[in-house]
Amino acid sequence: MGGGAALLAACSGPAAPPTPVPAAPGQFTNAQPQAQASPAAAAAAPTAAPAAPTASPVPATAVAQTAATPLTTPLAAAAGVADVPRNRTMILMFAGTGAAEGRWTDYELWSPYALGANMQNGGILFYEPVYYYSAFADKWYPWLASDHTFTPDFMGMTYKIRSGIKWSDGTPFSAEDVAFTLNSLREFGPKVAQGNDVQQAVADAKATDANTVQITFKQPSPRWNLYMAYGAGLGIHIVPKHVFSQVDDWTKFTYYDPDKGWPLSTTQWKVVQSSPQQKIIDRKDSWWAVDQGLAPRLSNVQRLVYIAYTTETQAAQLFISNQIDCSLDVRPATMEQIIAQNPKVTTWTGTDKPYGYTDQWPTNLLLNNTTPPFDDKDVRWAISSFIDRDKVVSVGYRGAGSRSPIPYANTPAIRPYFDAVKDLLTQNDTNAFNPTKGADLLQQKGFKKGSDGMWADASGKKLTVPIIGWAVFSDIGPIVSEMLRQQGVDASYSMPPDFFAQNTEGTYTAALNGTGGSWVDPYFHMRNFQTSSSAGAAPVNLSRWKNDQYDALVDQFRVTSLDDKTKLLDIFQKAMAIWIPDLPAPQITEWYHRIPMNTTYWTKWPTNKDPFVNSAFWHWTFQLMLNNFEPAQA
Repeated sequence: MGGGAALLAACSGPAAPPTPVPAAPGQFTNAQPQAQASPAAAAAAPTAAPAAPTASPVPATAVAQTAATPLTTPLAAAAGVADVPRNRTMILMFAGTGAAEGRWTDYELWSPYALGANMQNGGILFYEPVYYYSAFADKWYPWLASDHTFTPDFMGMTYKIRSGIKWSDGTPFSAEDVAFTLNSLREFGPKVAQGNDVQQAVADAKATDANTVQITFKQPSPRWNLYMAYGAGLGIHIVPKHVFSQVDDWTKFTYYDPDKGWPLSTTQWKVVQSSPQQKIIDRKDSWWAVDQGLAPRLSNVQRLVYIAYTTETQAAQLFISNQIDCSLDVRPATMEQIIAQNPKVTTWTGTDKPYGYTDQWPTNLLLNNTTPPFDDKDVRWAISSFIDRDKVVSVGYRGAGSRSPIPYANTPAIRPYFDAVKDLLTQNDTNAFNPTKGADLLQQKGFKKGSDGMWADASGKKLTVPIIGWAVFSDIGPIVSEMLRQQGVDASYSMPPDFFAQNTEGTYTAALNGTGGSWVDPYFHMRNFQTSSSAGAAPVNLSRWKNDQYDALVDQFRVTSLDDKTKLLDIFQKAMAIWIPDLPAPQITEWYHRIPMNTTYWTKWPTNKDPFVNSAFWHWTFQLMLNNFEPAQA
């Protein structure tokens, strides 16, 4: 019996059927989950700890006690680095290029515009936005900018930049830095991160004085503040003009030179050491945001240490032995092992399922819409009807999850759009498990089951669904493929090393993936299914679905004011009246951030009881968390 079949068999029999899973949870976040990486720096001496499972979706059993693998480089031994007590140090485990081998290869990349740079593993601490946005609170925080206004036609906008802010070398921060960043990104275009969006939208940015930036757009751009603000994974990174104006090729500029104090920042952080094994970032003694009352005080965290994340098993061991404070999200079975063996570790929902909140990255089964027979919506609906989402959740996620009806973030700001399509979803239930409907649809398209019980078309060619995925889908991928096999579909699941390339290049047939976008309104999700746009090049449409009417509606949505909710809801309904019946990508489940948070040294983590922001430290909103932490030990 194959792995997926064994898992499905394990949940069948006399046991009571799983409790129906809610279709729309109500808690959420933003930024694609990262591939898993590995540790490489140290802290307190480890205690005995069990080896936690990687991602077993079957009921966990007792695990033999083993010694936790110690971090390889004692922090105190880092050359030239001052000692900071463990109870004032926060140790974070994160991915990055080369992290799976325990050695980052991008440790010198501190510019967000260098090729290969990853701002999620420490770099984001050196950039501040014009605004922060917390999706949980649905709240905006004016930051570098105190205010902004649009022209009535949304062809221009003005930011008012605060006074009294300086880069860490003493150079004043001003509107010139904002205008320079935007104009440079416009010139570089798709050569650098964020350049394509800026090039399509911005005609010119001008600093009319030290505190005023005027932006002229090529088209109405009522959502421009959403591009500029930090809301998790979106946001323009503003750089110092006096440094970057001297750089010809931003893609090759690492922005790392300790002798020059690089990277410069306006924040309360400085790089102390960056090596393949670890990144050490210390708090400075002053910060303009404290002086101006935006932050209550300097962070209580005096040192941040980022170490590479190799495996989930090792992360679990280090949590249990109190060697780390937070890491990437883990699978439910691993989380259960961690919280059972270290009562100081908590989650967004404490010790209760689902152990996290839903991300803005709902999981779907991509079916390449340019590859027959998946260019036929009825075949896509048939495949969808063969998938039991409740069982995917109860078996694959051990009940710690929920279904996803449409590819959008279920945040307070976007929730009215879910309500707007309730009738459409009643008529076209995207989560329905209905094998009879699936079989009828295939028969209408000329498919028949052979003597082997597998569907084949009129020519005898089997209906084959080779699903690909990556590490984060190891718990549900085999289950989905086995469900399809049990309904007569020749399905399989694999995790090829070129998974992402196959997705972006369109060479895949079927793939488990997520659809990411925005916390604030649906546009950034909607455009993921555009083939063309009046704004210019559309984002990569992984599904390869094409509908000109849908494209036009998304463009209409893009230029409509965020305040005109009635018109936005009307456009959204019309767009989804096309998308839902066509079902370009069958929806599977919500993606949860199940993030272990260790309270041995630090308290006041974000939770569902205090949801001031989401708890992903790799999101652009991490600074809002750092403003809140309290030490657990004197």
